[in-house]
This record gives sequence, C-alpha cells and structure tokens, in this order.
Amino acid sequence: MSVTISNPSGSGACDAPVHDRTFDRAIGECGLWPLTAGSVETLQINVGRLCNQGCRHCHWDAGPTRTEVMSKRIFMACLAALDKSGTVTTVDLTGGAPELNPHFRWFVTECRQRGLRVIDRCNLTVLLEPGQEDTVQFLASERVEIAASLPHLREPNSDRQRGVGTFRKSIEAFRKLNDVGYGDGRSGLRLVLVTNPGGAYLPGSQKSLESEWKRELERLYGLHFDALHCLTNMPLGRFRLWLESSGNLALYLDRLVDAFNPKAAANVMCRHLVSVGWDGRLFDCDFNQALEIPLDKSVSSTITDFDARGLAGRRIMTGDHCFGCTAGCGSSCRGTVA
Repeated sequence: MSVTISNPSGSGACDAPVHDRTFDRAIGECGLWPLTAGSVETLQINVGRLCNQGCRHCHWDAGPTRTEVMSKRIFMACLAALDKSGTVTTVDLTGGAPELNPHFRWFVTECRQRGLRVIDRCNLTVLLEPGQEDTVQFLASERVEIAASLPHLREPNSDRQRGVGTFRKSIEAFRKLNDVGYGDGRSGLRLVLVTNPGGAYLPGSQKSLESEWKRELERLYGLHFDALHCLTNMPLGRFRLWLESSGNLALYLDRLVDAFNPKAAANVMCRHLVSVGWDGRLFDCDFNQALEIPLDKSVSSTITDFDARGLAGRRIMTGDHCFGCTAGCGSSCRGTVA
C-alpha cells in the first residue's frame, strides 16, 4: 500500500506513492494501533485563518485576505465547554494570527479568570500591526504564555520563509516582549520560540539548537527567551506546494516514513488534546482539521456538544500525514516528544 497524504489547498497533485509502509501499519508494528486518547487536558482553538503574514510553510494557507474568523457565539460555546470539562487546564490559541480576531482579548480574559493556562501562538510581527500597540502589555497583564514563531535566528533564512523584512520586525516585537519581562526567567512571563526547518529535512536536536539560539540571540540582539520548540514541517498547504514545485515531495515523504519513531508515536499531542475549528467543529489535531478529517463518529463532533469524558478513550483518526509528528524526535506543539 502506498503512502498518500492529501493536500488541503485543493491544488496540485494530491497523492504521491512513495513507500509501502502506512502509518497504521507502523503503529501496529509497535503495539499502538488503534491509537487512542487519554483525558482532554488541552483545548486548542483555531480562531481563524486571518493573518498578517503568508508564510511559505503554513499548512493553513493563512493570510491577510482570509475571511474565516471565529465568532463570539463559538467562543462562548468554548467557554461553556471549558466550564463543564473537568479536565482541561490549558487553552492553546492558534490561527492565523490569533490576536487579529476581534474577540481575542475578551476570550483570553475570560479564560484567565477561570484560572486556565493560556498560550498565544504569536507570529511576533502581528504585535507591530496597527491596532496592536498595547497587545504586549495586555498579554503580560493576563500572564499569557507566548509561543512565538521564528523560523531561523539568521535574517536571510527567516525571510526566505516569511518574506523580506519580517525578521527585523520579529526582532523588534521580540524586544517589546523582553521589555515587559517576557523571557527573563524571573517574572514568570514565559516566552517560547518555535522554529521549523526551511527545507525538505527534519529539525535538528532541540536541546543543541536551544543552546545555540540563546547564545546567539543574546550576543547579536541582547534578547532572551525561556525555551525553544522545534517543529517538523507538515507536507500540507503551502509547504506541500513548495515540495511539489521543487521536486522534493517524494524525497520528503520518504524521509518522514523512514524516520518513524515508536517513542514519538506514543507521546503525540493528540492523545491529550482536542482541536476546535473556527466554525466550532472538533478534530483530533490542527492538522486533521486542515485535512477535514473529523473525529471518530462515536464521539461529539462540535464544541456545542463537547463531552470531555466521552472524548477520553476515543480512537484517534490517523493517516499517513501523522508520520510528520512521529519522525525523528517527534513534533508537537510542545516541541519534540521523544
């Protein structure tokens, strides 16, 4: 059987047979099939695809012209789900650029008043956009954890993914975060940098890269952060289109399959996470959401009928794109997992 990974962008060839090992076969060989979930500890909410950037590696094809934005009605349903969950301790906000959603601040405040840990997956440059002048102060006042994406610590490499000039804007926004105490190791304002490779290869050692990044960002710019998370690029969206156009698709898919790690598979983030789409539909993860792979039919499918107890123990809907989260040291929203 061939590895096939669908392209949610709807353009280009969607299937690329490159290997005779499917993901289900791989997890079966290590005794993990079917992959099942534990208790739901994190509600990851994709608040929409509107973004001030159009990054080459984006699996959502997010950008300034996207109109999919979560409504206040869906946000209120998320709060109701959180109130009755009994197990969720973390709210992980992603997009797009979460800060551009008009209900972002209200929702963050509501979550923090409930004592929940809130993570903002920030692209940094959005903090310099008109109307965002006091966003850094707001995030600090609510003690929101920042997971800030920065493709590379060198300007040319970073701009190659995000566009000319974005690295310098990122550094300026980074400095604003440092100025209010983020990343200083004392304030409790946690700043995590999130990086991903610029080509058709796997991330390097997270521990080694973190040491290098801390040393170089301090030396070059006087900047500080708490931790570095290394993510594997998923062969979806714009990154898949680049793989196709550059002739790297088959090579990259092969590389992911060959690097399958059972330990990473046992620790994938979807085992304790549920992903909420901008329209309120539920998924096992943000990637399944991008691919329109719904939850198992036996469990609740929308945030309005959210049932944390019922979602625990569900079968996770897997596909060959899951090799992206289980290759090498693994990849999750918490960085490497093996």
